[in-house]
Amino acid sequence: MAPGGYFGRALVVDVAGDAATAAPLPLDDAVLRAYLGGVGLGTWLLHTLSPAGVDPLAPEAPLAFVFSPLVGTPLTTSAKFAVVATSPLTGLLTDALASSQFAIAGKLTGHDAIVVRGRASVLSVVLVDASGVRVEPCPELAGLPAADAETALSARFGRGWRSAAIGPAGERGVRFATISHDGRHAGRGGLGAVLGAKNLKAVLVRAGTKAAVADAPAVLAAARDLRARSFGPATAKYRELGTLANLLAFNAVSTLPTRNFTAATFDGAPRLAAEELHELRGVARNSCASCSIGCEHIYSRRGGGSQRMEYENVFALGPMCGVSDPDDVFAASARCDELGIDTISAGGTIAWAMECAERGLLDEPWLRFGDGAALLRALDAIGTRSPGLGELLAQGSRHAAGVVGHGSIDFAPQVKGLELPGYEPRTLQAMALGLAVNSRGADHNRSGAYEADLSGEVDRLDGGDPHVHAAIATEDRAAVMDSMILCKFLRGVFTDPFTEWAALLAPVTGWDLDADELRATARRIVTAKRAFNLRAGATAADDTLPARMLETPLVLASGRSAALTADTLRSMVAGYYAARGWDAEGRPCT
Repeated sequence: MAPGGYFGRALVVDVAGDAATAAPLPLDDAVLRAYLGGVGLGTWLLHTLSPAGVDPLAPEAPLAFVFSPLVGTPLTTSAKFAVVATSPLTGLLTDALASSQFAIAGKLTGHDAIVVRGRASVLSVVLVDASGVRVEPCPELAGLPAADAETALSARFGRGWRSAAIGPAGERGVRFATISHDGRHAGRGGLGAVLGAKNLKAVLVRAGTKAAVADAPAVLAAARDLRARSFGPATAKYRELGTLANLLAFNAVSTLPTRNFTAATFDGAPRLAAEELHELRGVARNSCASCSIGCEHIYSRRGGGSQRMEYENVFALGPMCGVSDPDDVFAASARCDELGIDTISAGGTIAWAMECAERGLLDEPWLRFGDGAALLRALDAIGTRSPGLGELLAQGSRHAAGVVGHGSIDFAPQVKGLELPGYEPRTLQAMALGLAVNSRGADHNRSGAYEADLSGEVDRLDGGDPHVHAAIATEDRAAVMDSMILCKFLRGVFTDPFTEWAALLAPVTGWDLDADELRATARRIVTAKRAFNLRAGATAADDTLPARMLETPLVLASGRSAALTADTLRSMVAGYYAARGWDAEGRPCT
């Protein structure tokens, strides 16, 4: 019998031709307790099911939708799922999280994960419920945005089905295409391209069973307590202004990447700030499924309609590309949603292309920083993979820089092929380490070391040993939260995180957990990710940042120079390896 909160099995679906075969993969207690669910269990599944060295877009490459023991409980923010695969953008392990009713329905098909392999003969959808699996052709959905495809699928199969779908970019193999449900996106690493390579427009799930917990009254009491705390000061920023509140704060401390990381402040930031938009454009606030925080802020668009805006899409499509007109940024964000592409990778790749054009390395004289029309034109080129520029940029900035040459890789804003999020490494040096060593590449959700930089816990302009410990601590906490799965916006609610997380898991699962066991679980998950990437060909040389950030200091408004040298970063990376118990080449020793 499986522990509470689990079914003790994954479903492995093989799509081949016009049909699908499916087989259960038993998940014993030891595996579930060692990896929990979400990203942790997804990493284990990739180790188990992915052939070494497989092309991420090959039929045999697995794509896993992974749930957690907390999904379906009343615990706030627990309606989340992870999508895990080998990234076509990086060639390494990637995972992305999304919150929606898909998580609940997917788990209540009676599985802790649904893994898809193979390739359908025509564009199709896979349907999974408690009665089995089937494949249905859907050529009429070709080219539709994910949201429109969801509407069509609901009309065809009934409202009880929940679908995770791709847009036209995923069908066309754009290497940073997303998977979406209900306007939320499993965004980073190109998971939409992996699903598209299987000739699948969507995976549909329908609930048909229940997942028992070990101690239902205790779970309900824990849920009431967590819900009450989720209304406190630790989440006030997200309720009041959303993540976009970061924009002016980051601009003030010179950590807002601007014009492809050539500056860390943006004169146009006030026009894009949450404070300004909330007053002039705010129309609604919304919540993800099973969430009491309500961080989603929706703004009106020029010409009608509305758009959900977050810090990362505003940074990437605004300051990163030098665009300050909010209507242009709103339109670009909407275009990314329609095409089904990651806003961070899209903005970073286009910003790199803008710099190339201005340097004369690309013959695209129209492509200039600050031009909103150029930004939209470039997005359309990527989404359609139009010959020339669109085909080049659809591969991401690392690959594109390899094609263009002339030293353009030095200013390609990527780590391991994944474009950088909106944090300036030279002025956030704990975060610089977190970005360099992270298994997913340049990532702010799997390594939140910026917390230490911005809190004053470390000197954010002078990297060293304290930054190593801060980076490891935030990475370990993220590994557990992403495997339980709980929203990162709850992190400030917990004063003794590992102890409190053990207290949440125990009544669900029936396990006698403590903080030390969960700390060991975090280390195990981080190491398993590293081991997968080493098997895929990663080396210690990949744990670095673009040359621009290691060779060109920033001059701050105070007059102080912010510099991150290659020697400083190498020293922190070496300290990170040692603290993790890995050898000098970053290989786990056990």
